[in-house]
Amino acid sequence: MVFLCWDRPSPQEQKACINKSGAFNYDSKFRGATAKPLSYLQEDKELSKDGFLLNHARVLVGSGLETYEKGKSALQTWRHFGLDWAFVDPKTPIQSGVKFCVCLKEFLPWVMMPLEVVYVHETRKASKALASFGFGSGTLQGHLLAGEERFSIELDQNNQVWYEILSLSKPAHFLSFIGYPYVKLRQKYFAHQSTNAVVKHSTASQQ
Repeated sequence: MVFLCWDRPSPQEQKACINKSGAFNYDSKFRGATAKPLSYLQEDKELSKDGFLLNHARVLVGSGLETYEKGKSALQTWRHFGLDWAFVDPKTPIQSGVKFCVCLKEFLPWVMMPLEVVYVHETRKASKALASFGFGSGTLQGHLLAGEERFSIELDQNNQVWYEILSLSKPAHFLSFIGYPYVKLRQKYFAHQSTNAVVKHSTASQQ
């Protein structure tokens, strides 16, 4: 089952995709795994044994609490998916249990990828001026990949703001299996463009 659309998917088409998607397409024992640190996942032999590959990007956005808040706002309004070839309905609430579609333009058709928000984490330590916000989403039946992805923004002890993408994935359809090298290139390309979108939103809002 693959959800394709020749034109930019409408809200109705995205809703239909979600309604037909079904349950998660990866093992429940890995549910919420992306909430863990990268170093932990790199040493998790169960992940590699099950065929999952890690994809990670961590980029400095700027500094200061204002930049952090703007970065957080970017994630909450799906600005990190505000690309010409990839988008999520910006009205989608970031809450555990919410299902949504990532819409991707691949060659001629658009592909709709159903996911569900698995967790939302936010921490703030006022005494140390530290803060972080992030959420992880798991793939549902009908997604070309199986796995989970986390997007997060963090204000560290040095007052620097970091945007991070962490995912674990493996092919879930013969199309992604035969084209997995291309899929991995697209993941890296998305990470680059997504970072640019978050940086642009954060800096433009401060001018």
